[in-house]
Amino acid sequence: MKRLLAAACLAALSGTLCAQTLRWASQGDPQTMDPHSQNESMTNMMNGQVYERLTRRDRQLNIVPGLATEWQQTGPLTWRFKLRPGVKFHDGADFTAEDVVFSINRGKEPTSQVNVYANAVGTPVAIDPLTVEFRLDKVNPIFLQHLDALWILDKGWAEKNKVTKPLDFKNKEESYASFNTNGTGPYMLVSRAPGVKTVYKRYPAWWDKASGNVQEIVYTQIANDATRLAALISGEIDFVLDPAPRDIARLRSISGVKIVDGPENRIVFIGMDQHRDELLYGSEKTKNPFKDVRVRRALYHAIDIQTMKTKLMNGQSFPTGGITPSSLASYNDAGIEGRLPYDVDKAKALMVEAGYPNGFEVTLDCPNNRYINDEEICITLASMWARLNVKVKVNGMPRATYFPKLEKHDTSMYMLGWGGAVTDAETTITPVLRNLGEKGVGLYNYGRVKNDKFDAIAAQSSVEPDAKKREELVKAALREYTQQAHLLPLHRQVIPWAARTNVEAVHRADNWLEVAWVVVK
Repeated sequence: MKRLLAAACLAALSGTLCAQTLRWASQGDPQTMDPHSQNESMTNMMNGQVYERLTRRDRQLNIVPGLATEWQQTGPLTWRFKLRPGVKFHDGADFTAEDVVFSINRGKEPTSQVNVYANAVGTPVAIDPLTVEFRLDKVNPIFLQHLDALWILDKGWAEKNKVTKPLDFKNKEESYASFNTNGTGPYMLVSRAPGVKTVYKRYPAWWDKASGNVQEIVYTQIANDATRLAALISGEIDFVLDPAPRDIARLRSISGVKIVDGPENRIVFIGMDQHRDELLYGSEKTKNPFKDVRVRRALYHAIDIQTMKTKLMNGQSFPTGGITPSSLASYNDAGIEGRLPYDVDKAKALMVEAGYPNGFEVTLDCPNNRYINDEEICITLASMWARLNVKVKVNGMPRATYFPKLEKHDTSMYMLGWGGAVTDAETTITPVLRNLGEKGVGLYNYGRVKNDKFDAIAAQSSVEPDAKKREELVKAALREYTQQAHLLPLHRQVIPWAARTNVEAVHRADNWLEVAWVVVK
């Protein structure tokens, strides 16, 4: 066996990397293999090994050619793309403009969580088999950023397997696309056992050349932090996407293991139901305290964010008053990024002024396998708000249960994180902050906040072509939202990855593991 392995890897001496298996783990699991159904980073990252987009991101998150080789804006409302010739889907079918048109329109369906992005790129039209034109009805200043969120499927495969529409995940629908894939990307799905193991193998006919040597991917969900850590130290797995912050110092000193540090473009915040006239899960049945800005500010003032950073996050967080994944989205405006000060006395006074001297009871819904220390953060907040006599019941649950609950607005108070490769404010403002509307606007506004002043400014910013005017609109919109404390911002995450020392991986600020770049020595 050793001789066979040695012979197989002799090419490494001449500069070719020996093919390897990457065994990795995280606390959560992808929600579905349908790439348009759920817009969640783990799900996107796993599907992104199989499916591709017209554009893609390089190691610095710049947009570069993907399934399209070039593009140009031919007018204020038109973009034309030349598609890469000779690309094959995993089942051998040719990639053409018809697949692009089908995929963009599939992404616009109501059951798609990327419909806000698909609608933003206009109407796709196949000019010829390798040319697609996008025709918009209004100016989109970040057209390419929106397009970069949209995966391409094989139209024929989708029609054959009756998956022309994304599955309705929140209502527990399953389809052929739940467990099967057919993309153009570097890896093919071999098997899918939710919550247990997902296996991929290298697609030998991929149009591009991988810089890494991973031939097989074996992903295992390991929910428990200690178990995940032990598996890495023992060599049972090669890579962990989300080691617990409290374990980082220990991991740095363990032989055979290394830490790859980096900040993530992700804001973690607490949202509140500001739509219902009473709390769905709480003691107030005659009125909703979260509709009162004084209550929202009181809760904000009562958050000891520095203690949370040092004691709970072990320094692995960047506290902020901003409500976007990156400070670049607010143009680093100090007024928008600054937090309300930690001031319990001020918080208590606001509660009395609002008519809640004795506080109230409420349930805080929280994931327990999505963000760094997610449930622990919620428990810590509950103890801080107890000083205001606000009795918080933390309702922790896995992401597969959590996100469908939020989609149904079945919550009074919740945690959410928002981030990715885009640093522009638009992809937070329209899907997360704006009033609930059509075509994906406000899709992730799970508290159903309604602020017409903010919404009007935000809508203007989405179509303003002049960069300076748009900057002022974006800042004005964000300023209005933060002043009203519609969300309680906590911090931007720091994401340290942990790996065996023989694994080389590229850390990106969108917390994306691109396996085609990974080298297992």
